[in-house]
Amino acid sequence: MKITKIETHVCNARMRNWVFVKVLTDQPGLHGWGEATLEWHTRGVVGAIEDLAELVVGEDVRRIEHLWQMMYRQHFWHGNGIVRSTAISGIDIALWDIAGKIANMPCCQLWGGRVRDWVRTYCHLGGGRMEDFYETPIEDARRFGELAQQAVADGYTAFKSMAVPPTMPLEGLRPIKRAEAAVAAMRDAVGPDIDIMVDCHARPSPTMGLQFGKALEPFGLYFFEEPCWPESIDGLAMINAAITTPVATGERITDLAYFRELFARRGCEVCQMDIAHCGGLTAARRIAALADSYRIALAPHNPQGPVSTAASLEFGFSQPSYIICETVHADVPWRTDVVSEGFVIDPKGRIVHPNTRPGLGIEINEAEVARHPFQPELPQRVFYRDGSVGDW
Repeated sequence: MKITKIETHVCNARMRNWVFVKVLTDQPGLHGWGEATLEWHTRGVVGAIEDLAELVVGEDVRRIEHLWQMMYRQHFWHGNGIVRSTAISGIDIALWDIAGKIANMPCCQLWGGRVRDWVRTYCHLGGGRMEDFYETPIEDARRFGELAQQAVADGYTAFKSMAVPPTMPLEGLRPIKRAEAAVAAMRDAVGPDIDIMVDCHARPSPTMGLQFGKALEPFGLYFFEEPCWPESIDGLAMINAAITTPVATGERITDLAYFRELFARRGCEVCQMDIAHCGGLTAARRIAALADSYRIALAPHNPQGPVSTAASLEFGFSQPSYIICETVHADVPWRTDVVSEGFVIDPKGRIVHPNTRPGLGIEINEAEVARHPFQPELPQRVFYRDGSVGDW
């Protein structure tokens, strides 16, 4: 069984362009779907996939590990830069989709079978609508409370917010108090039984991240995400040791050796590797095994399109340390028109029951994708009050 062609299908979804990867074979009707979405780098990723196709077209589609090694190691530059790693991820996910179809079973059966009966999911405030999640002013605590209530009304038992503003390396109490008020409003709105996560988006310095973490500790957050740059393992370890709230990070990491160092220095309690960025399902399984050796939980980063979601869920059914899946459901109103899915979502609790179809259990509607062609991603620029550049 040979790979005959690798296609990319780009679908603009306002906040990001979904990059769907289709791997075709010489067996009639046998193909697989992957996803390689990378905001603000869409054209670079599509080009990287074209480069990688020269390595794998004509090869046996069943030799997934061999193909992964080729894509990662050949042509001198290793594949742990974010653009190439994302391109590898898209192809690798599609290869596993094909493997499940060849075996006529869901992918999780290829990895030892299901370890759980359902996977819990969480949403973004606003369901992923850019204006609600990313642009609600931190000063508007009341709005944070309203959006929290809406998430619970939509059936979720957990949700994530961006309740920490951009800050300079050191600031006073003002941003701390505003974050505190926003989280207090959410907790008051939903009560103690709903899990709340706060995503700092790696905006703060380690010093400011620690201050935010301590201020938000009384609200019993499920986890505290990216409290400082992922490059600062010392900062992450300092924050993780100083607060009881579990620190989560890993979405921007693509190097297995870096994950090893992060875990060894106890920089987090929750690993958020992104299956569409870290090297696909092949790499994610290695990272998961490493995390398991340190008893670190898995909650993959997944704000992308429906193929990434299917891969994250299928992965979750196979991993003992997997705790919850990030999902976006209302970023664009036609999201469900793009995909047919094999798993079932229970609207009460938003838990996902297993996929019953072979592979990832999904099929992409290429005609619907074509109705939403590539457009440049919306710019997101942050500057501090003095005009210097901040982190979005």
